[in-house]
Amino acid sequence: MPDTTKTIDIQVNERHILDERLDAAVKCLQEAAMLTGTHGIMVTRTRPGSYTATLSDQVPFGMTRENIL
Repeated sequence: MPDTTKTIDIQVNERHILDERLDAAVKCLQEAAMLTGTHGIMVTRTRPGSYTATLSDQVPFGMTRENIL
């Protein structure tokens, strides 16, 4: 059974690296989401330079949403 609780933590100190790491995390999670077809992706900024990207049953399949805490 596919892992539907996959989470990727991202820590950056420089803005130019942020987009690259977020894109890589979303791409990885998209591949995992395709296995189930039931979860979307939630990207949350937990503090400046710190993000979490995760598969979420609160986000429709095929969608990526952003959240700032």
